[in-house]
Amino acid sequence: MPTTKAPEKRMGMPEIRMKAKALGLKPGKIKKVDLIHAIQLAEGCMPCFGKSDGQCSYTDCCFMTDCFKIKL
Repeated sequence: MPTTKAPEKRMGMPEIRMKAKALGLKPGKIKKVDLIHAIQLAEGCMPCFGKSDGQCSYTDCCFMTDCFKIKL
């Protein structure tokens, strides 16, 4: 798997909640990681947020910046 450079801008919780609502999800008081995993599933993707270990082939992922900073 190739190493990719993370985008500079990270998504804040208001943006993540808006994205979830646009996909028909009800974000409520869900933790950030769980909400991002739900968004990834709703988009038909693998819920891989925080599990990348610094490498990811999904170069168009809007969560990549935060994903590379945490480890689950």
